[in-house]
Amino acid sequence: GATYEIIMEDLISLVKNDLKNNDKTAAVAKIQKYIEKQDNIPLNIAITGETGAGKSTFINAIRGLSESDEGAAPTGFVETTTEVTAYQHSNYPNVTFWDLPGIGTTKFPADEYLKHVGFEKFDFFIIISDTRFRENDVKLAQEIQRMKKKFYFVRPKIDNDIRTAKNKKNFSTEGTLTTIRNYCTNSLKKLGVQSPQVFLVSSFDLQLYDFPDLIEALKNDLPELKRDALLFAMPNINLEIINKKKEALQSKIKYYATLSAAVAGVPVPGLSATIDVSLIVKVVRDYVAAFGLDESSLMRFATNTGVPYTDLGDVIKSKLAAANITKELILELFCTFADIAALMAAEEASRWISIFGIVPAMCLSFTATYKVLNYFLDALAEDAVSVFEMFLKRVSAVQD
Repeated sequence: GATYEIIMEDLISLVKNDLKNNDKTAAVAKIQKYIEKQDNIPLNIAITGETGAGKSTFINAIRGLSESDEGAAPTGFVETTTEVTAYQHSNYPNVTFWDLPGIGTTKFPADEYLKHVGFEKFDFFIIISDTRFRENDVKLAQEIQRMKKKFYFVRPKIDNDIRTAKNKKNFSTEGTLTTIRNYCTNSLKKLGVQSPQVFLVSSFDLQLYDFPDLIEALKNDLPELKRDALLFAMPNINLEIINKKKEALQSKIKYYATLSAAVAGVPVPGLSATIDVSLIVKVVRDYVAAFGLDESSLMRFATNTGVPYTDLGDVIKSKLAAANITKELILELFCTFADIAALMAAEEASRWISIFGIVPAMCLSFTATYKVLNYFLDALAEDAVSVFEMFLKRVSAVQD
């Protein structure tokens, strides 16, 4: 499939061609279309399982919502419908979690069931069972595999099993997890599933047990563009997720800087700066959303953890978190970077040094965009870590 590198190379080629023909409007439109396209890469995740298995709670948890949040999937209700229900991610509407009726609640055999729910649109399936995986689950998995789609077995509510097992002699969390995992795996093998992967999770404590391993498995099986869509939509359940988000975002900076340099190669005063600022605004908004540092996400975090929203201001240092990212704010922050301001001024000045000033202008534009995006990314990643550490302190205080 397409990669960021291929897409960006094609875009730069098209933009250069438009600018050579002095068609600035077309160039800007292509850049804007590219940026919008990155926001709309669809990722469709199907969640299926028997009634009461914990599908809705899992869907809410993976979207970073509690059952009381707006847009949360209803929990605790008897499943009486055979309709498919879509739940979009609040920050990434292109990422959709589909609550499918359990195959045992329909009259369809596995092959007809998949056609009934529209299996073509799903990137992969998560099959959920809160006790043991049944024959219907296995038939569904085998049919999904026959249709060359990926599926994963998830056993939620593992926290309930851990609490129950604590009453037994010689209890250990790891031993209990191993016993349950082996039981599930062996049961699936007996039902005909070869080398099944089973993930034990708690929808109330995603940072525990196998949820990080599940996300890693999903990422490894997705093409690059969809992989990043999944990663950015995931809640910050541990420092590793935050670091992976940062690495993924950082890997794209060179492409944005190259695009900035391509625009700077056109001898039109002010053009590069105008496009650069618009580009940086959009990219920084992506950073804020990916780290869950927009105002609505931070307010949900405060509500769900019991941390007063005002206390977040004690750990968030950048002016970008919970802010309305505008051109005015970016330009205001530019003024605090003496080296960036100097680079931009030098870039504009170099345009007036006949045709030989174009190459220096391109180099300066690349460097300025590269530096400022790295600075903003570092600042927001640090804020995300600080918020996560506050969450850990809150959990520790409650447990004590």
